[in-house]
Amino acid sequence: MTYSIEPLFQPMQLLSITLRSRIVMSPMTRCFSPGGVPGQNVADYYRRRAEAGVGLIVTEGTGIDHPSALGSGAAGEDDIPVLYGDAALAGWKKVVDDVHAAGGLIFPQLWHMGVLRTPGTGPFPNAPSSRPSGIWGPRDGLHSMPPAYVERMLSPTEPMTESEIADVIAAYARSAAAAKAVGFDGIAVHGAHGYLIDTFLWEATNQRTDTWGGDLVRRTRFGAAVVKAVREAVGPAVPIMFRYSQWKLHDYNARIARTPQELERVLRPLVDAGVDVFDASTRVFSAPAFEGSDMTLAGWTKKVSGKPCMAVGGVGMSRDLMSSIAVGSMPVNNLDQALARFERGEFDLLAVGRSLLADPEWALKARRGEPFTAFSPEHFRQLY
Repeated sequence: MTYSIEPLFQPMQLLSITLRSRIVMSPMTRCFSPGGVPGQNVADYYRRRAEAGVGLIVTEGTGIDHPSALGSGAAGEDDIPVLYGDAALAGWKKVVDDVHAAGGLIFPQLWHMGVLRTPGTGPFPNAPSSRPSGIWGPRDGLHSMPPAYVERMLSPTEPMTESEIADVIAAYARSAAAAKAVGFDGIAVHGAHGYLIDTFLWEATNQRTDTWGGDLVRRTRFGAAVVKAVREAVGPAVPIMFRYSQWKLHDYNARIARTPQELERVLRPLVDAGVDVFDASTRVFSAPAFEGSDMTLAGWTKKVSGKPCMAVGGVGMSRDLMSSIAVGSMPVNNLDQALARFERGEFDLLAVGRSLLADPEWALKARRGEPFTAFSPEHFRQLY
C-alpha cells in the first residue's frame, strides 16, 4: 500500500507556536563553531533547511553554562557551540533570525556531556567531569572507542555532591533563559545516549542511595528537576522537548525501561515537570520497543505519556549511523513505513538527520517524489 506524504506537511500547534510541517531536522553534532561561537556559516546551514520546508529545526547539542558541560568525546569533537556569553548569544541570534526569515522554527538542544566528556578537555579543561555515581557503567561497546579515551573514562571519580547537582540544574535554567532571550521558539533538552541526564536515568550509572537515585522513579528526579528549572526560566508558553533513549553510545543493548509499565514510570515525572513533546531516540525508527508488540518506542512514548512524540532513526538511510559515518549510506525511501505508523497515531513528528545533511532539500524532494541523495562520510566533515 502506498501512503500519501501530505499528512507530514500539515501544520501542528504546540503551545504558542505552529509548525508548518511535521518534518523536523534532528539534532546532530557538527563542531563548526570556533570558541563556541556560531558564525554566519552555521546560520546559513540551518537557514537552507528552513527554506526547504523543514517544519522545526533542533540544533546540534549546545553546551550549557557549566564548566564540565563540554569536552572532547570519543571522536575528539571540538568547536561545539555554547549557549552563554555575549559572542555566542549574538551568533545564535543571527541563526534564529535567519531561520525565522526563511519561515522556519528553531529550538536549541541543551547539552551536558557528563561521563562522555574526556577529562582535561573542553572550554574549562580543569573542571572535573560530572557523573551521578562516579562510574562509567558497563564495558559493552568500549572496544570500538580509542584506548586512551577508554582508559580515562574507566577511571572512577567522586559522585556529584548536592551543591554540584544544584549548580548543573541552575546552568540549564540560565542557558534556557538565554535561548528565549535571543528568540528561540522552544527548548530541547538532551537526556539520551549516555550523557549526563541519561546517566541519572540509567541504573548502571546511577547507583546513588540518596534522593537522586535508587528505584526507577527516584532516578528520574534529576531529569525532572532540570525540566522544572527550564520551565520556570522560560515560562508556560514556550514548548519543551525532551530527548531520551534506551541505547547508549557505549552500550547499544542498554535499557532504562524493560516494559511499557516501566516506561510510564520514567516519563510521567518528566511530564509533570513540564515536558510538552518527547523525542524518542532510536537507531531505527521502525524497530519494536518491547516484546509482544510491534509498536515503536515513539508509539509507546505517546501512549503512556499522553504527550506528542517525535520518531527518529534512519529515515531515508539504508545503514545505521555508525556504519554510515565509516562508509556512507545509499538512500532508501522508507517513508511508507513511517507514514503507516504516523496514520496509526504512533507519532506526531518525524525527525530526519543524515538525509538532511546529505541534501538540504530532502523534505521538498520527499514531497515531490524525487530521488534522494546518497550519504557520504564527507557530509559530516563539511557544513552546507
